[in-house]
Amino acid sequence: MKRVLLAAVLCAPLSVFAEGAARDPYTQGSAEAGAGKAAVCTACHGPGGNSANPEWPKLAGQSSRFILEQLQLFKSGKRQNPLMSAQAAMLADADMKDLAAYFAAQPASPGVASKDAIPVAQRLYRAGDATRGIPACAACHGPTGAGVSTAAYPRIGGQHSVYVTARLKLYREEAGKADAAEGNQKIMAAVAAKLTDEDIAALASYVNGLQ
Repeated sequence: MKRVLLAAVLCAPLSVFAEGAARDPYTQGSAEAGAGKAAVCTACHGPGGNSANPEWPKLAGQSSRFILEQLQLFKSGKRQNPLMSAQAAMLADADMKDLAAYFAAQPASPGVASKDAIPVAQRLYRAGDATRGIPACAACHGPTGAGVSTAAYPRIGGQHSVYVTARLKLYREEAGKADAAEGNQKIMAAVAAKLTDEDIAALASYVNGLQ
């Protein structure tokens, strides 16, 4: 019996194993299928998810679980954006998983940090500020800003500073609202509430240069 099973495995088409290997480990989406669905995304997020417009986030190399979670939030209406909400409304679950797998597999383009931002941001990013109750950014996003896919913590290394600034300020505005989002969004709102405009500007520039 064992010989029969071994023979079946050895004779199985390579495509069977290739198909399994192509599946994203966190979403089970197909990067190959996602490539064919991502054409409309390039208008804002750029070829391969490397946006040239600093107001739109880079998706290349982003956590697939994070992308999937955000698309689901846009579709459900729990996260609001006129353009993204409309796009997500047309996506099936399989589409979202495939797009998440595709962008997660793309190489991210690097950014550059301002030297002036380092004195303020490096301390906050790596150690936080215990006196203000601010945790280290690196605790969730990693020393290079790569994020943690298993926890849906996003990649922020290399992200546009303009976009990061806008997101942190939006998180800050969400803090304390009765209808504020739950989960990781709520965590970020609580952190951003303790950041000054100077902190946000410095951190946004700093993470743009992380690789």
